[in-house]
Amino acid sequence: MTDDALSVSRPAVPDLNAGRDWSRSVWNAVIWGGLALGLIWSWAPAEMGRWTYLFTDADNMAQYASGFAHPDFTDWRYYATEMVVTVQIALWGTVLSVLLAIPFGILSAHNMVPWYILQPARRLMDFFRAIHEIVWAVLFVVAVGLGPFAGVMALFIHTTGILAKLFSEAVEAIDPRPVEGIRATGASKLQEVVFGVIPQVLPLWISYSLYRFESNVRAATVLGVIGAGGIGQVLFESVRGFYYPQSAAILIIIVATVVLTDLLSQRLRRFVT
Repeated sequence: MTDDALSVSRPAVPDLNAGRDWSRSVWNAVIWGGLALGLIWSWAPAEMGRWTYLFTDADNMAQYASGFAHPDFTDWRYYATEMVVTVQIALWGTVLSVLLAIPFGILSAHNMVPWYILQPARRLMDFFRAIHEIVWAVLFVVAVGLGPFAGVMALFIHTTGILAKLFSEAVEAIDPRPVEGIRATGASKLQEVVFGVIPQVLPLWISYSLYRFESNVRAATVLGVIGAGGIGQVLFESVRGFYYPQSAAILIIIVATVVLTDLLSQRLRRFVT
């Protein structure tokens, strides 16, 4: 058989690089390389070299934790009452933030408004989100005094910034065809949003809101440490007074509440999505 016949009968080897998007590969390499350089650059400032202390000083941690080994539930009714207040703080903070995040989520979506509305709305939400809820709580404690209302306002402001960003990203990912169809009927801008946008994003918005409520229950616990009410304030006083058995009981109640909130949130998210 001649060489020409062999070349005809031999199947062509496909070119694996044909049609490959090299620019995407380069960008992936740049991103992963940048992440690696960022980790190396931040190793020393973050004192990551102290990880060995987790093993060499483990006895110190065990000795301190031994004080929590025998929880005292004598005042469990008081602890439970304060835990309910913490959940109520998280509930009000979340609901108020959802109400404000809906309009700001739409105003922060680039496919909904012009740039001169988009940019101020986004920057305001960045401001809300950039300041931690503990800092907001300190500011509101100074303004309205100690108590749960300061915690509600702190969660309200901070969570509004977070939910507005999540809501706007959901709006930016919608299918534009239903909105265009509603616009073709002569509907107003508000009607386009109500009938074309919100039905598409509502399940995702509800899921985000439930997740933030779950997170706010934990955050409200921490806010009590600085005087914003709830179980956190009781926990701080117990730890500061070296009442470790009582502190252990409070921690158990907090963990149980967070677990129950997580389970409830999961069930509700499955129901709405």
